[in-house]
Amino acid sequence: MDKEKIRELVEEIVKSTLQQAKQVPIAASNRHVHLSPDNMERLFGKGYQLTKLKDLSQPNQFAAKETVTLIGPKGKIQNVRVLGPVRGSTQVEVSLFDGFTLGVKPPIRNSGDIKGSEPITIQGPLGQITIKEGLICAARHIHMHTSDGDQFGVSDGDLVQVKVGGARGVIFSNVLIRVSPKYKLEMHIDLDEANGANIMNGQLGEIVAIESLNQVSGE
Repeated sequence: MDKEKIRELVEEIVKSTLQQAKQVPIAASNRHVHLSPDNMERLFGKGYQLTKLKDLSQPNQFAAKETVTLIGPKGKIQNVRVLGPVRGSTQVEVSLFDGFTLGVKPPIRNSGDIKGSEPITIQGPLGQITIKEGLICAARHIHMHTSDGDQFGVSDGDLVQVKVGGARGVIFSNVLIRVSPKYKLEMHIDLDEANGANIMNGQLGEIVAIESLNQVSGE
């Protein structure tokens, strides 16, 4: 049996085990930027293409080598990673603590829900833009493949509670379920939440309750 077959078999065994126990791996998401094609050209130059640094856990998503500087009324944050591929609208995701640094109050939103969110200035190597909306603090959520949703008994848009053990054990409420055949099982929280509960990347959480059904999800 070749290495690829072994890897696929191990992934299936791990996935089945997690589904049966209603456990999800957790990842802490650092501040980052999703750029629209026109905004990327304004920051990096006409016809510019992102350079992949590494693949992310979600299929076809990657961290690029490119970084930008976020500039707010009271401060700035340098070396903020750009993620690819490009999106229809520019979205900047930061933590609430980052908001204090910048002097802004990012609303807690589902990804893609940027209407009426905060403005922010973005500095690239060849230009600077100010978006009127698009700065958010991403709401905690769980990506699930459709097969995971079936096994967990949840649907896209449901809200659940997730229990995490450890010295600073916690139960996260209002965790949005996002189900798609394009997704891979993983819960995303920001660095503030991870640090507060002393959660390491890859640590497991357990879905212990469904709070509400069929809430409207973001992009």
